[in-house]
Amino acid sequence: MSDKPSVLFVCVHNAGRSQMAAAWLSHLAGDRVEVRSAGSDPGDQVNPAAVEAMREVGIDISSETPKILTVDAVEESDICITMGCGDTCPVFPGKRYLDWQLEDPAGQGVEAVRPIRDDIRKLVEDLIEEIAPEKPEKPA
Repeated sequence: MSDKPSVLFVCVHNAGRSQMAAAWLSHLAGDRVEVRSAGSDPGDQVNPAAVEAMREVGIDISSETPKILTVDAVEESDICITMGCGDTCPVFPGKRYLDWQLEDPAGQGVEAVRPIRDDIRKLVEDLIEEIAPEKPEKPA
Protein backbone atom coordinates (compact mmCIF):
# COMPACT_ATOMS: atom_id res chain seq x y z
CA MET A 1 0.00 0.00 0.00
CA SER A 2 1.39 3.43 -0.95
CA ASP A 3 1.59 6.45 1.36
CA LYS A 4 -1.92 7.33 0.22
CA PRO A 5 -4.14 4.23 0.24
CA SER A 6 -6.83 3.93 -2.43
CA VAL A 7 -10.25 2.43 -1.78
CA LEU A 8 -12.86 1.31 -4.29
CA PHE A 9 -16.45 0.88 -3.11
CA VAL A 10 -18.57 -1.41 -5.28
CA CYS A 11 -22.29 -2.17 -5.25
CA VAL A 12 -24.57 -3.32 -8.03
CA HIS A 13 -26.06 0.02 -9.13
CA ASN A 14 -23.47 2.43 -7.67
CA ALA A 15 -26.48 4.50 -6.68
CA GLY A 16 -26.76 4.10 -2.92
CA ARG A 17 -24.40 2.23 -0.60
CA SER A 18 -21.18 2.72 -2.57
CA GLN A 19 -21.95 6.40 -3.21
CA MET A 20 -22.63 7.02 0.49
CA ALA A 21 -19.47 5.11 1.49
CA ALA A 22 -17.31 7.05 -0.96
CA ALA A 23 -18.78 10.34 0.27
CA TRP A 24 -18.20 9.42 3.92
CA LEU A 25 -14.60 8.38 3.23
CA SER A 26 -13.86 11.57 1.29
CA HIS A 27 -15.55 13.68 3.97
CA LEU A 28 -13.92 12.02 6.98
CA ALA A 29 -10.43 11.22 5.62
CA GLY A 30 -10.00 14.19 3.32
CA ASP A 31 -6.99 13.87 1.05
CA ARG A 32 -5.40 11.08 3.13
CA VAL A 33 -7.20 8.47 1.00
CA GLU A 34 -7.94 8.15 -2.70
CA VAL A 35 -11.61 7.23 -3.15
CA ARG A 36 -13.46 5.55 -6.02
CA SER A 37 -16.88 3.97 -6.41
CA ALA A 38 -18.46 1.90 -9.16
CA GLY A 39 -21.20 -0.60 -9.91
CA SER A 40 -21.47 -3.87 -11.79
CA ASP A 41 -24.78 -2.68 -13.32
CA PRO A 42 -24.88 1.11 -12.76
CA GLY A 43 -28.20 2.86 -12.32
CA ASP A 44 -29.33 5.98 -14.14
CA GLN A 45 -28.91 8.24 -11.12
CA VAL A 46 -27.93 8.26 -7.48
CA ASN A 47 -30.81 7.14 -5.26
CA PRO A 48 -32.72 10.30 -4.22
CA ALA A 49 -33.24 8.88 -0.70
CA ALA A 50 -29.46 8.40 -0.37
CA VAL A 51 -28.91 11.97 -1.60
CA GLU A 52 -31.37 13.27 1.01
CA ALA A 53 -29.96 11.13 3.82
CA MET A 54 -26.45 12.39 3.12
CA ARG A 55 -27.68 15.99 2.78
CA GLU A 56 -29.06 15.66 6.33
CA VAL A 57 -25.51 15.17 7.62
CA GLY A 58 -24.07 17.99 5.51
CA ILE A 59 -22.68 15.94 2.61
CA ASP A 60 -23.87 16.71 -0.93
CA ILE A 61 -23.80 13.76 -3.35
CA SER A 62 -26.43 15.19 -5.70
CA SER A 63 -23.91 15.78 -8.50
CA GLU A 64 -22.52 12.22 -8.38
CA THR A 65 -23.35 9.77 -11.16
CA PRO A 66 -23.25 5.97 -11.12
CA LYS A 67 -20.14 4.58 -12.84
CA ILE A 68 -19.44 1.16 -14.39
CA LEU A 69 -17.03 -1.12 -12.58
CA THR A 70 -13.87 -1.55 -14.63
CA VAL A 71 -10.90 -3.87 -14.27
CA ASP A 72 -8.69 -0.76 -14.17
CA ALA A 73 -10.56 0.67 -11.18
CA VAL A 74 -9.97 -2.54 -9.23
CA GLU A 75 -6.36 -2.81 -10.37
CA GLU A 76 -5.63 0.79 -9.32
CA SER A 77 -7.10 0.34 -5.82
CA ASP A 78 -5.41 -1.05 -2.73
CA ILE A 79 -8.69 -2.08 -1.11
CA CYS A 80 -11.89 -3.14 -2.86
CA ILE A 81 -15.01 -3.10 -0.69
CA THR A 82 -18.04 -4.84 -2.11
CA MET A 83 -21.58 -4.25 -0.93
CA GLY A 84 -23.69 -6.85 -2.65
CA CYS A 85 -22.02 -7.30 -6.03
CA GLY A 86 -20.46 -10.62 -5.03
CA ASP A 87 -18.57 -12.46 -7.73
CA THR A 88 -18.89 -9.73 -10.39
CA CYS A 89 -15.91 -7.92 -8.90
CA PRO A 90 -12.63 -9.00 -10.55
CA VAL A 91 -10.04 -10.41 -8.16
CA PHE A 92 -6.34 -9.59 -8.42
CA PRO A 93 -3.52 -11.04 -6.32
CA GLY A 94 -2.18 -8.63 -3.74
CA LYS A 95 -5.39 -6.63 -3.41
CA ARG A 96 -7.37 -6.56 -0.22
CA TYR A 97 -11.06 -7.38 -0.51
CA LEU A 98 -13.74 -6.70 2.07
CA ASP A 99 -17.46 -7.40 1.83
CA TRP A 100 -19.71 -5.15 3.87
CA GLN A 101 -23.12 -6.70 4.48
CA LEU A 102 -25.50 -3.76 4.23
CA GLU A 103 -29.17 -3.53 3.38
CA ASP A 104 -29.86 -2.27 -0.14
CA PRO A 105 -31.47 1.19 -0.04
CA ALA A 106 -32.95 0.80 -3.55
CA GLY A 107 -36.65 1.62 -3.60
CA GLN A 108 -36.69 2.70 0.05
CA GLY A 109 -37.52 6.06 1.55
CA VAL A 110 -35.15 8.28 3.47
CA GLU A 111 -36.40 6.85 6.80
CA ALA A 112 -35.10 3.41 5.80
CA VAL A 113 -31.87 4.82 4.34
CA ARG A 114 -30.79 6.73 7.47
CA PRO A 115 -29.75 3.60 9.44
CA ILE A 116 -27.87 2.30 6.37
CA ARG A 117 -26.09 5.67 6.11
CA ASP A 118 -25.16 5.49 9.79
CA ASP A 119 -23.92 1.88 9.51
CA ILE A 120 -21.74 2.91 6.56
CA ARG A 121 -20.29 5.82 8.53
CA LYS A 122 -19.23 3.48 11.35
CA LEU A 123 -17.62 1.04 8.90
CA VAL A 124 -15.81 3.92 7.15
CA GLU A 125 -14.59 5.34 10.48
CA ASP A 126 -13.15 1.92 11.39
CA LEU A 127 -11.51 1.66 7.95
CA ILE A 128 -9.91 5.10 8.29
CA GLU A 129 -8.55 4.23 11.72
CA GLU A 130 -6.91 1.18 10.18
CA ILE A 131 -5.55 2.53 6.88
CA ALA A 132 -5.14 6.29 7.32
CA PRO A 133 -5.30 7.41 10.95
CA GLU A 134 -4.70 11.07 11.60
CA LYS A 135 -1.09 11.62 12.54
CA PRO A 136 -0.52 13.73 15.64
CA GLU A 137 0.98 17.09 14.87
CA LYS A 138 4.69 17.31 15.49
CA PRO A 139 5.72 19.62 18.33
CA ALA A 140 7.22 22.91 17.19
